[in-house]
Amino acid sequence: MKQPAEQLPVYSLHNFSSPERKSQQFQVEVFDAHRHFSVKYPHRHDFFEVLYLQKGSGFHVIDGNKYEIKPPCVFFMSPGQAHKLELSNDIEGYIFIFTADFYLLNRSNQNSLIEFPFFYTIHQDNPPLPLENESDVRFLESLFRQSIAETGQTGDYTPEMLRSILDLILTTCAARYRVTANMLNKGKGQMLVKRFFHLLEENHHKNLSLSDYSGMIGVTPNHLTQTVKLLTGKTSSQIIKAKQLMEIKRLLVHTNLSVSEIANQLNFEDQSYFTKFFKRETGTTPIQYRTETFR
Repeated sequence: MKQPAEQLPVYSLHNFSSPERKSQQFQVEVFDAHRHFSVKYPHRHDFFEVLYLQKGSGFHVIDGNKYEIKPPCVFFMSPGQAHKLELSNDIEGYIFIFTADFYLLNRSNQNSLIEFPFFYTIHQDNPPLPLENESDVRFLESLFRQSIAETGQTGDYTPEMLRSILDLILTTCAARYRVTANMLNKGKGQMLVKRFFHLLEENHHKNLSLSDYSGMIGVTPNHLTQTVKLLTGKTSSQIIKAKQLMEIKRLLVHTNLSVSEIANQLNFEDQSYFTKFFKRETGTTPIQYRTETFR
């Protein structure tokens, strides 16, 4: 018997924090088999996550991609991504979860998180970072331990200290993360692309057009497309479409919403057009995709 339609659970940082926590903008702690919370898998977060694993095995499924856990390694999650963990009982590591506001507070670059290649990925692939250098392992572990020690101080902890440690963790990982040259480009164009990605993340469910996004940024559709193409290798229309398809697949796989309900939630004009769009882009209908995924 089919279960009632439901949304994929979305958890905020407070769902993972104890009542005595001083801040609802971040949390850093040991990650092991004793870390249990009342959450359903799969689910999403509205915050960022850095998960460093130093021992154990299992799998981490992110947006339908299944990655084997081979410590030492680091996983990264952006807001909105769907994931689930399958972990061995001897899993050990550290986890740092934080909101964009926590990281960006008092920073001159308000979109700097997009500079990291493992956040807001457009390639529908978010593999972990394998740590091949023992010095990197020791350094990252010391940063996580220092973060935990800082939050455990009897007096008030220093947010600036924790933001600095987090920045060191992210920049160290980014330096080791394998990226293409296009993803490292800097300049005014990158600021425009960052703005585009933020707007897409915030408005993807509205089914906006390229003209809508370029108007919100204050540039022409052609200028937006050329800039995005230069820095990412993809056109802005391709990125918008990829985001739409990823969201449709998430809802088909992780919820019991009907095709009509998904079309309505993502602001498509009607189910017929929605189905044609999905089949044109994937070669299969939404119902077929859902059925084949659960074989």
